[in-house]
Parts: sequence; C-alpha cells; structure tokens
Amino acid sequence: MMSEVAVEEISALTAIFCEKDEFELLGQSETEGLTFRIQLTVDGYTEKLLLKLIFHLPLDYPSSLPDVSVSSEQLTRKQCIDIKLGLLKKATTLVSEPMVHELLLWLQQNFTTVAEQSVRYQSPRGDCEQRSQGETRTALLQVDHMRAKTKYKKIIEKWTSQLGLTGRLFIGKLILILLQGERKSIKDYLLLQKTSKVDVDSNGKKCSQHLKLKIIHL
Repeated sequence: MMSEVAVEEISALTAIFCEKDEFELLGQSETEGLTFRIQLTVDGYTEKLLLKLIFHLPLDYPSSLPDVSVSSEQLTRKQCIDIKLGLLKKATTLVSEPMVHELLLWLQQNFTTVAEQSVRYQSPRGDCEQRSQGETRTALLQVDHMRAKTKYKKIIEKWTSQLGLTGRLFIGKLILILLQGERKSIKDYLLLQKTSKVDVDSNGKKCSQHLKLKIIHL
C-alpha cells in the first residue's frame, strides 16, 4: 500500500498539472506502486520544448527513489537519457521526502545546463577534458544476485545500448557484468544500476542492489 505522503503528493500533482494531457495516471497496484505521466514544458535555447516524463513510485517511496523515463520529439535519445540521469542524481539528494514536484521544478530551472552538458560530451574537441572522456575504460561489476534473470538481462542490454557501451554478462558462482566504453557512459550506467530496482528480493519484491566495482583503464 502506498504511503500517505505519496498519495498526498499525487493529489497535489493532479491539481498543479490540471490542463489537458498534463497528468495521466497509467497504473496503480498494491504490489508495484503507482505509475503516471507528466507533460512538462521547458525553455530551450530558441523555443519551448515539450517533455514527457513517466514516473514509477514504488510502495516504499519516498524512502526509495522513483524510476523515471524521459521522451521528447524535439530532443535526441542521448539528450533524453542525460536528462533522466540528471533527475536521478538530483533525486539522491531528496530521499525520504516527496520529490517529484521538486524534481520537475529543478528540471525547468536547470534544463539548459543539462542540455549543454549533453551537447558538450557529443561535440568533438581537442582539449584534455574531451580526450579523457573519449578514453576507453573497462569496468567489472559484481552483482549480489539475479533472481529475475530474463528481465535483468533485457535491462542491461537496454542500458548498454542507450549509453553506447559494449558488455558481457557472466553468471556462475559469481555474477559479473563486464562493461567497456567511455568513462562518462560507465559512470552513467553505474548511476542507473544503483538507483533502479532491476531485480527482486527473496520475497519477490523489487529491489536495488549493492555493487562491487573494479575499473581498469586501458
């Protein structure tokens, strides 16, 4: 059952985003939590942009972070991923308090900064910072458990594809994920892995995981 704090926040969001198509409840479950979509307008460099954000609030929200996906017909997939990562980073500073509206306000106020960072990492530059970002790194992650194996594998494939990483999964006595790619992409992957509930615990409930990490600079 959702916490009273979460229910009150949803009520507030429906009142704030009350125009046509601004708020839509997509799903509600006693075991999975709440899923809803918000359409948000932000100021771009030359025009206003329409973002579609889907939030999933787990049952223990706000003690646990919400999951979020971002899409926009006016942005590239890479820019949408960077916005999602920016929101997740901000969310880690707001744990244990209602945060969705705070995240939306933060995005409206900081959109151009997030967008600039995304463009900077995609633009060719000859200085040391750009070369550092482009250097290949290999990261070896040890995962605690992988009970929902099929779903887990699909999520790994999705994230590595979105971030331009190559990877390999080893399942044996130890469960290892080998990643190779740019430093920033690996850091972004780690953020997704640490903040998303990709597996289930022994009771079948969604859970995040602790990781052991070794990064090898090639």
